[in-house]
Amino acid sequence: MAAQAGRFACVLGAAACLMTASLSSASAAERHKAPAAKKQAASAAAAPRKTASSRAVAHKPVAAARVSRSFVAGRTSAPARIAYVPARQSYGQIAGLHEAFDPLSLKSSVAYVIDQDTNEVLLSKNDSAVLPIASITKLMTGTLISEAKLPMDEMITITQDDVDTEKGSSSRLVVGATLSRGEMLHLALMSSENRAAHALGRTYPGGLATFVTLMNAKARQLGMNDTHYVEPTGLSSRNQSSARDLATLVGSAYQDPLLRELTTSPNYTVDIGRRTLQYNNTNRLVSNPAWDIGVQKTGFINEAGQCLVMQAKIAGRKLIMVFLDSAGRLSRVADAERVRRWVESSSAAAAMMAAKPNNG
Repeated sequence: MAAQAGRFACVLGAAACLMTASLSSASAAERHKAPAAKKQAASAAAAPRKTASSRAVAHKPVAAARVSRSFVAGRTSAPARIAYVPARQSYGQIAGLHEAFDPLSLKSSVAYVIDQDTNEVLLSKNDSAVLPIASITKLMTGTLISEAKLPMDEMITITQDDVDTEKGSSSRLVVGATLSRGEMLHLALMSSENRAAHALGRTYPGGLATFVTLMNAKARQLGMNDTHYVEPTGLSSRNQSSARDLATLVGSAYQDPLLRELTTSPNYTVDIGRRTLQYNNTNRLVSNPAWDIGVQKTGFINEAGQCLVMQAKIAGRKLIMVFLDSAGRLSRVADAERVRRWVESSSAAAAMMAAKPNNG
């Protein structure tokens, strides 16, 4: 274990030598059009000095992720602080987190599996690394909307303010589309609809700034001290958290019947004017009869990689699973499947041992 921990520390040391630079925000289309030389020049011109506080950096356009030196069994109180260059690689890839060993050969650089009832940690891999969480953000957005007890039949109209200018993502909810708050919440949690999530925050009493403030206040209330939000969709890489914090959020969301219902809904249809739009769940496992999922949320942006959080019942145990920075479009689902088979086989082996006669 000491050799593995030393190897991981070396990886982090190498990652710390990376440029602490950041490109200014631009749409995906603009970044594709810019020549490579122009992007390199812009990155060099925008390179900031490394700040002494990763917490302070999280409030600035240049996002810095704190990567723990801990390796599965150990934790330190002084995590490494690394600033990253936004690129096709995720923050975890740049930091070398994928080099960490785990017994299941998961594709996620961060994984955390705990028993919901006993808090027993079954699997831990880079669990205190603080990374972008993409649309896992919407689980907190849904938590606030549900707790506020706002009228779910109140109509909300998509405006230009809800259009993504950071990533240039598309949406079938055109400007002018009107749905009820309940429908917006359903689409945000089930199919990760960004404009719906933004509209929910924008129309919250007090406006978007108040909503984001309350997101962070709720995180503090839950003890999510590694977590920081800047907007309600997850499109910003400055929405960051750790696997341990997200497990706490999943456990809290599971207590809300509305969040359980909407996040595990397989599909949903809405009428917008003369159009009928069919939406599907972004997590294919909710339709898999082999799974008993209580609450879930997926997420993806380049900086975060593929992400998945779930509460599920496996081998008679209620488990909370967090997978962050998974490489490959289907790898987060494959990692969840690996964990399920591992837990089931371990439980079967334990049952056999318990049933074995004691000849001593």
